[in-house]
Amino acid sequence: MCEASVEDIMSTAEEFESKPVSPEKLQGAKPFAASYAGEHVAGTEFVIGALFVSWGVGATDILLGLLWGNLLAVLTWGLITAPIATDTRLTLYAYLEKIAGPGTIKLYSVVNGILFCVLAGAMITVSASAVRILFGIEDQVGYFPSDLRFVLVVLGVGAVVVYMAVKGFKKLAAFAEICAPWMILMFIIGALAMMPILVSATAGVEGIHSFSDFLVVASESIWRDTEGEVGFWHVMAFAWVANLAMHGSLGDMTLLRFAKKPQYGYFSALGMFIGHYLAWVCAGIMGAGSAIVLQTTITAIDPGSVAYTALGASGILAVIIAGWTTSNPTIYRAGLAFSSLNHKWGRTRVTIVVGVITTIIACSPFVFSGLLGFVGYMGLLLAPVGAIIVTEHWIFPKIGFTRYWSKYKGNTTNWAAFSTWIVSMIAGIAVEQAGLLHLFFILIPLWVFATALYIGLASMMGAKADYPEAKDAEREEVKRKIAEVRYLKGEDGESVAIESVEPMMAVLAKYVSWSALIVCVGMGVMAYLEGDSTLLSSWLIFPTLTYFVTATYAYLASKEDSDASAGEAVQSN
Repeated sequence: MCEASVEDIMSTAEEFESKPVSPEKLQGAKPFAASYAGEHVAGTEFVIGALFVSWGVGATDILLGLLWGNLLAVLTWGLITAPIATDTRLTLYAYLEKIAGPGTIKLYSVVNGILFCVLAGAMITVSASAVRILFGIEDQVGYFPSDLRFVLVVLGVGAVVVYMAVKGFKKLAAFAEICAPWMILMFIIGALAMMPILVSATAGVEGIHSFSDFLVVASESIWRDTEGEVGFWHVMAFAWVANLAMHGSLGDMTLLRFAKKPQYGYFSALGMFIGHYLAWVCAGIMGAGSAIVLQTTITAIDPGSVAYTALGASGILAVIIAGWTTSNPTIYRAGLAFSSLNHKWGRTRVTIVVGVITTIIACSPFVFSGLLGFVGYMGLLLAPVGAIIVTEHWIFPKIGFTRYWSKYKGNTTNWAAFSTWIVSMIAGIAVEQAGLLHLFFILIPLWVFATALYIGLASMMGAKADYPEAKDAEREEVKRKIAEVRYLKGEDGESVAIESVEPMMAVLAKYVSWSALIVCVGMGVMAYLEGDSTLLSSWLIFPTLTYFVTATYAYLASKEDSDASAGEAVQSN
């Protein structure tokens, strides 16, 4: 079977919105590795990396906290999300409806939609922070815009993002794949360019000759320990909860249900340790260096200024693309969430309305300056849903309860699940507001609380009972899984491999694109060795543009040839 790309998988997703994915649609490792490697290098990385510097946390706490926190995130994907996704082959929405009923899904869609709107708004603001440099608009770091022209820039950027969310999601997914390797390099190159400045600002260090030298520079000029309340545990907790909506709350069931093996969930390590660990550290270095160059504090500059100071015109492009490729699919997801409330509304119409609201939100810079707190609250609101699903999927069979008992009772709403979610959210918010626990530390006790509460309420409302329909449904599910195993072993027919030869011009364009990336890296290394980023900021844009032109051409030519080969294979059969 010809392995599909990420956008090909998502383009067939609607066919399986309410039923398990069929065996012939399952995919191998490559698209999942590509998805996680590309999706987590985005506009949020510029914001979060710089905000870590402003926290006043020591360098060792940052480096170790991010290491362990991202490892926990990977383990959550690998041990919880992927196994449940490949066992059920359902989306989160479909599985939650099966467990909690349509009534719960309505509220969940509203909450999810609102959260996605705010997150997309933050990314539009990030993109606008780069565009505003072209018009000489000052940094926008307050709660509200200080320049009407910035509002106009946001409206313009938002219009483009909304248009693409409505018309071009599949193409943008492909473009995001092309952007991923270049974006990763921009973080690394930007950090290299700023390191000599940070070394010069650090007494007693003449250069980075060892890891110890780096730690001295990092401790004194980047992540300065102010001995505040935030430390290692806060950093670790944040790194884990930053994507809790996707792993702990099982949002990535939508993608991973197409995986042949649950082990593909561990490909999230590519996103966590390249997109988060590496990118957050590099963004922190760029932010601290930019603050020195601009003779200000890191809290007084926005992502656009940070990237432009480090990378010149390429930095502006990096921030625009990073924000754009994140906000676009996020608006798309928000549109899907709200359109599920009433399918007559239509996804296109809802996405336009959602996009307009999101763009209005983006006009206020507070949506990205308060991103860390927002991500924590997002986890707090969604974590109980993950606890309910894990409890029903794994714990109920072990304690003699019946899975999907509420559905068998004919309920439109599983009141045990609904009540657990509402009570858990209120309890979490109350604990945070009372100052009993830091926002990032609430999620684990909240998960335990939601699990215990759901077991207790479900026990009283009918989960202990036996239902004849349950046995029939279980037999059908076993048959489906056996058929899937047989298919994957090749017992029900062999897949036809489709081989194609890339056109010569596409191969040449691919080599040129790789060469352009190598030139980008070479310029970054030169800027570091010479201690002068002037050449880098002035000329980096040229290999950057060369990369995008040739990489896009190579992708389109290869895609066209692949589709043609697939068509020939179908006709020959």
